[in-house]
Amino acid sequence: LAAPTMLSKGYKKELTAGVITAGGTLGILIPPSIMLVVYGGLIGMSVGKLFLAAFIPGVTLSILYLIYVGILCYFKPEYGPPLPKEERTHTLKRKIGMTLKSMLPPLFLIFAVLGSIAGGIATPTEAAGLGSVGALILAILNKRANLQFFKDSAYSTLKITCMVMLIFVGANFYTSIFMGLGGGDMFEKLLFSISSNKWIVLAIMMFIMFLLGMFVDWLGILLLCVPIFTPIAVNQLGFDPLWFALIVCVNLQMSFLTPPFGYALFYLKGVAPEGMHLSHIYRGIIPFVILQLIGLVLIVMFPEIVTWLPNLIMN
Repeated sequence: LAAPTMLSKGYKKELTAGVITAGGTLGILIPPSIMLVVYGGLIGMSVGKLFLAAFIPGVTLSILYLIYVGILCYFKPEYGPPLPKEERTHTLKRKIGMTLKSMLPPLFLIFAVLGSIAGGIATPTEAAGLGSVGALILAILNKRANLQFFKDSAYSTLKITCMVMLIFVGANFYTSIFMGLGGGDMFEKLLFSISSNKWIVLAIMMFIMFLLGMFVDWLGILLLCVPIFTPIAVNQLGFDPLWFALIVCVNLQMSFLTPPFGYALFYLKGVAPEGMHLSHIYRGIIPFVILQLIGLVLIVMFPEIVTWLPNLIMN
């Protein structure tokens, strides 16, 4: 929907591709996020705390994207030219009203799910059911609910569930055998033989996941690496488990954007208008990957970005 409109208004293909792919991947981090649900279930961490912890990092990344796009279009207007005056038909009040009308229903749904978990009203599983009912109500109100809608939703749910369960089974087999044969201890000794500095060890773990993200789906990386890396980071290096969880998830979010096999890049290519090639998408995404790395560094330098909101709400 966005790409044809942006291109018709004169936006550069690279900027169009970068904005859509980077903005789209925020959904894997900003609650309610399937990645956080899987992470919480994998290591027994509160999904509600993970949701709260991910909110400010997600907003931080959004702000970094907005600043970059604003500066780029200000100094290079050809990348994102302003609308002609004759097309600016809405007043500021009308624009705010339209924005609120489109944003309030999904925001209400997000806060209903988060609030029910944080308030102890519902478990994550029950909150997921609440979110599904809320999404169904929104679909009915928007007159999108019909037989085909239910068929597509059921088929998509079944397909994703089967895929996730098969990956879970395979990954659990692998990690159980790996840890049982002493692989975890061997990997730990290898890391500390390189350096005893906890920040260098953390950087090595993040770099391994970053490299894997170029070729492997985030779910596979999560299931394979987290059971091995988390005990080292928390027990040996003394890092906050909630903070470590979020830097892992922000790192894995980049796996959607990093060539050569970033999933978001190929999703966009599959629906992109004629004339938008992978070369445009690859060039357009590079600045956003750099911004993602900056966001990751900010979270590492200022852990309060992750821990402040959960501590405030939970206490």
